[in-house]
Amino acid sequence: MYSVAVVGATGLVGREMIKTLEQRNFPVKELKLFASERSEGEELEFKGEKIKVKALKENGDFKGIDIALFSAGSTVSGIFAPLFAKSGAIVIDNSSRWRMDPDVPLIVPEVNPHRINDIKKGIIANPNCSTIQLVVALKPIHDAFYVKKVSVATYQSVSGAGKKAVDELTESTVSHLEGKDMVPGVFPKKIAFNLIPRIGKVLDNGFTEEEMKMVNETKKIMEADIKVSVTCVRVPVYVCHSEVVYAELQKDFALPDVERVLSSAKGITLMNNTREDIYPTPDELSGTDDVFVGRIRKTETGELAMWIVADNLRKGAALNAVQIAELLYQKNII
Repeated sequence: MYSVAVVGATGLVGREMIKTLEQRNFPVKELKLFASERSEGEELEFKGEKIKVKALKENGDFKGIDIALFSAGSTVSGIFAPLFAKSGAIVIDNSSRWRMDPDVPLIVPEVNPHRINDIKKGIIANPNCSTIQLVVALKPIHDAFYVKKVSVATYQSVSGAGKKAVDELTESTVSHLEGKDMVPGVFPKKIAFNLIPRIGKVLDNGFTEEEMKMVNETKKIMEADIKVSVTCVRVPVYVCHSEVVYAELQKDFALPDVERVLSSAKGITLMNNTREDIYPTPDELSGTDDVFVGRIRKTETGELAMWIVADNLRKGAALNAVQIAELLYQKNII
């Protein structure tokens, strides 16, 4: 049994982490919850017990914590992850702060569980939500056919930007239907009935931070020099990210072989009968744990085309973090 902390407990992902720990019956001896000072004293439920949230402070006492699940942003993680690690905890961090650090493993348990043995700083990085569902689907295909190049267009839900973004979609939708103007706050443009082809800061190469996260993280997780091109789009959907993927494979392939490989892979559910309208959509998959794959085709240029959907709060964040924690105790690392 372990002492577990959730840092950023009152956010969307933090709350999902608490729920996932309970649903998966993770061996929690004691659960400690941390958030910003404005959330201090708030009570969250875990296994029927009300637990008070503590304010995260640099002079806080973090001793005795075995595992700390972080979902509080890169700035907070940069300050507090080393403090928790120094106090003896293994930190599983959901922010971008540590992902590309060569001394920090970036783990998706279905893809590279062996990296659990590479902990040097007491920190493990949880990948970007869109990267996670992409590599879960790519890994079995890469093992069978070798992926040379992949082009991706994402359709990312507003929950990936936090609770304020979820609220803004609701408010923007109501304003639009009532014929009123609304000045966006979280997003650069109105999100209701719209698509925004920019997520994150625009970099010097013209790509956004979100797009380059996917490029760099995919290569690190897959441990392969795969050429990756990405366009990330925010869409007016509450939960679940979707992706169109085109993959150039080194080996020739037949579609039944691809379906067989994917259907036998851990963490993947096939929904691949377009004529019968069997394909994944965000509306029906919120709250699920798998990565769902459909619309599998072979293009005229010989590429593999797929449509991928996953719950970004679950497999894209909280579930993947808890699965990493499960690896820690399965391998007797803690």
